[in-house]
Amino acid sequence: MAEQIQYVTLGVAEEIFAAPVATVQEILDMLPIARLPRAPENLLGMIDVRDKGVPVLDLRLTLGMAPAADTENTRIVVLTINGPDGPVTLGLRTDKVFEVTVLDSDTLDPAPAVSSGWSRHCIAGIGRRNGSFVTVLDLDGLFGDIVKQPILAA
Repeated sequence: MAEQIQYVTLGVAEEIFAAPVATVQEILDMLPIARLPRAPENLLGMIDVRDKGVPVLDLRLTLGMAPAADTENTRIVVLTINGPDGPVTLGLRTDKVFEVTVLDSDTLDPAPAVSSGWSRHCIAGIGRRNGSFVTVLDLDGLFGDIVKQPILAA
């Protein structure tokens, strides 16, 4: 029997996304974020995690969704991705975190190929959980270009 991959499911707007649990270091309540001058819109700033500065990106803005205010459910998911020069730790602001789970099937559907102008590089695949679609994020693809920026590449 194949090993089932576990995911952390995240809520952004009305959508459900997932990140492989192996990439997640911890899930934090909202913390004060030190803003950075002239930062890209989706780079909210830096947080301190055990005396280490961690950049925080807004998942909503990174995915091209409308911004939203923090709520009591807002979380920062600290994860590690593969950057061009090695592992990069970053925080991902999400509207909520649901659970650590496996998806209903071991296989993911590919992202739909509906338009040549649409970039699918941020989607590892589409699964289902309890009848709802769950978009599994390709974290390296989604953030690979972002971590080339000097503040995140450090």
